[in-house]
Amino acid sequence: MATVGFRNVQKTYGGKVKVIHGIGFDIADGEFVVLVGPSGCGKSTLLRMLAGLEDISGGEILIDGKVVNELESKDRDIAMVFQSYALYPHMTVRENMAFSLRLRNAEQKLTDERVAKAAKILNLDQLLDRHPRELSGGQRQRVAMGRAIVRKPAVFLFDEPLSNLDAKLRAQTRLEIQKLHGELRTTSLFVTHDQVEAMTLAERMVVMNAGRIEQIGTPDEVYHRPATTFVAGFIGSPPMNLVLGEAKGASFQTGGQHLPLAAPAPRDGALVLGVRPEHVEIVEQAPGWPLRVQAIEMLGAERLIYGTLGETLFTVRLDATLAHPKIGDVVGLRADPAHLHWFDAATSARVEARPVATTAAP
Repeated sequence: MATVGFRNVQKTYGGKVKVIHGIGFDIADGEFVVLVGPSGCGKSTLLRMLAGLEDISGGEILIDGKVVNELESKDRDIAMVFQSYALYPHMTVRENMAFSLRLRNAEQKLTDERVAKAAKILNLDQLLDRHPRELSGGQRQRVAMGRAIVRKPAVFLFDEPLSNLDAKLRAQTRLEIQKLHGELRTTSLFVTHDQVEAMTLAERMVVMNAGRIEQIGTPDEVYHRPATTFVAGFIGSPPMNLVLGEAKGASFQTGGQHLPLAAPAPRDGALVLGVRPEHVEIVEQAPGWPLRVQAIEMLGAERLIYGTLGETLFTVRLDATLAHPKIGDVVGLRADPAHLHWFDAATSARVEARPVATTAAP
């Protein structure tokens, strides 16, 4: 296993188009880190630079403390699992998994032992003599992971490996990857645009946007304390509600609507108010934020209520057992001030809320 370090890493195409803007962070030995962001944010480019498949325009990449900028991909001691399974169709599962060791002229006994161990970990024991065409998508992806495991690399790289699987297989394969990392504890960097994958797999997340890092933290930190409005709107399903308006003490004005606050905003002036759909409740008697209901989505255990708050689209998550409004209704909303998030309207950066006052016990 090994550590990985990025030091002011940059990538420019044609000397003009800059796609990675000086990224720097470290991955600890045995850590599972997920790069997450929308398509085109540079996450796969960063992974490919680590793998040696893309040149670096500036900065340094280190593996176990050694700068690898000039090293060939084959000399970096990494193994990569791609979005496409990249299996050899004429080879059996056993032959596909053993291929990298055969290229290195490894002893047959060692090859057999490693293939058998990887197959056991991935539940491929009964499939070793099949060809890729005889496997399901999930099984093919496990073979691709098995091919990486047998190499015993210092670093695993995953480039959106679950994108070609259906929803059920994605969930199943996520569990298998978690189990795999728990057993091997190999340093891993996983790239995805799916924030659900990122939240469920990561020990730490690196949220990227337009070639820059927006936030680094555990899934819990990123979800409950997003650093910017981009992170707040990208992480979470459905995403956080973000309402632009003017704050003045315990009052917030947006789109001609007055939203009373249970506690003063962190400062007066232009702010973005953020609140997760699950942290809002519908109130019948007390005055609340007026939401005009436009659509209702039934999702089994819960309902999503969509409407407009002033001029802003707004979502409320309700337990399906609770009474719910009808389309066209105007209902009042209330949110606990402890669950409100505030962001600077100009910079989009998080603004810390004022501490909620508590009454000391006599």
